[in-house]
Amino acid sequence: MGEFANRMENEMSIRGFTEETKRSYLRCMRSFVNYCRLTPDKITEDHINRYQIYLTKEKKVAWSTFNQQIAAIMFFFKYVIKRPWIIMQVPYQKREKRLPVVLSRQEVLRLLEALANIKHRAIFLTLYSTGLRAGEVCRLRPRDIESDRMLLRVNQGKGKKDRYVMLSAHLLEVLRTYWKIRWANAKVKPACLFPSDTKTKPISRKAVWWFLKKAALKAGIDQSKVTGRILRHTFSTHLLEDGANIRVIQAVLGHRSLRTTAIYTHVAANYLMSTPTPLDTLFNTRTKAAN
Repeated sequence: MGEFANRMENEMSIRGFTEETKRSYLRCMRSFVNYCRLTPDKITEDHINRYQIYLTKEKKVAWSTFNQQIAAIMFFFKYVIKRPWIIMQVPYQKREKRLPVVLSRQEVLRLLEALANIKHRAIFLTLYSTGLRAGEVCRLRPRDIESDRMLLRVNQGKGKKDRYVMLSAHLLEVLRTYWKIRWANAKVKPACLFPSDTKTKPISRKAVWWFLKKAALKAGIDQSKVTGRILRHTFSTHLLEDGANIRVIQAVLGHRSLRTTAIYTHVAANYLMSTPTPLDTLFNTRTKAAN
């Protein structure tokens, strides 16, 4: 890639792509170029089509991985080597429509009991009680806690948008205890709420993923069910079950469309259990008629 990688990174920087997106797009393009074994300016539409078949039939990648690969290729051709004509015939895969996996309230309590480390407990409770993405929790700063208003400020979340989420009184107590134990007597206090071991950078999402997996194993819960994303789904579903307005949940999650938030109505127990089936109404009708 060489020069082309630099040009692509510059184009993404101009358009305000996040560092994570830039790394992902560059990684996708390197994989594509290695597959083609050609310099990027020599690649044709036929190479792209063959790569799509390779990803689908041989690699059997998930739809999200497939679409990210294609998005990176399209960006490269449109903005780096200025050949937008080639993208007209490059299809995306259809997105799979799956319901989110959600933890029960009993499983949440079991996970909490499995976390002895005060920092890990504080991160876990922040994820569960706010619905923040793991990356957003990792980037939290002490000054983002507005205890007088009982709010947490999310700076530049997904889509580079600021927003506020509710701050639980219980979470505030846990965060204060964590900060007192870990940092009250430190000569130099970290700028972030949850620093890494080096204390100079925030804890990584990978580190959060790792301690959640260990806690799941200890709690006897399927490890694939315990991720930052699933805790976000769990927060939303439990909030809906507790009677929260779906518009409020949309604002807290930072969703642009209500349709995205509405998926939780398909897994919230109260939405399903409170709705009678036609079989119930059929027999109720017959009973009333008999009386």
